[in-house]
Amino acid sequence: MKYILSIVLSSSLLFACTSNDVNSVDKQSVDSAKRAQQLNAASDSANFTQIQWIDSIHQDLGKVNEGGVVEVTWRFKNTGDKPLIISNVSASCGCTVADKPEAPVVPGEEGTIKAKFDSKDRQGMQRKDVYVLANTSGITNHQLSFAVDVQKK
Repeated sequence: MKYILSIVLSSSLLFACTSNDVNSVDKQSVDSAKRAQQLNAASDSANFTQIQWIDSIHQDLGKVNEGGVVEVTWRFKNTGDKPLIISNVSASCGCTVADKPEAPVVPGEEGTIKAKFDSKDRQGMQRKDVYVLANTSGITNHQLSFAVDVQKK
């Protein structure tokens, strides 16, 4: 009886583990497919639209004490006639993390790109870049930047 109970419990555990792994793999596959679709849309000229940067593409954030985290936001508007797809946003340095809108921005609507800069171990004047890949005609890779003067504690 103990032997049969052990087999049943082992089988249950094995099934539980594999079913979670399958869900995890399925989610990763869906995420990968979604990213590939967004990248394809960004490079397909039939889907090109226009972007207008409402805020300056270069921002001076002034002074911050070393160790502080600073957030910067760039606002934009889709001035074209197709949905604006921000397929990727990346930063020039590991000290900066950038976020993008997940959903397409419909024509006439506004959106934001946000970045957080961690000034730990970064004294002096810092200039960081954020790159935005979008389905825009002319320029598909937009460069945003900010400057911050990190003061020693």
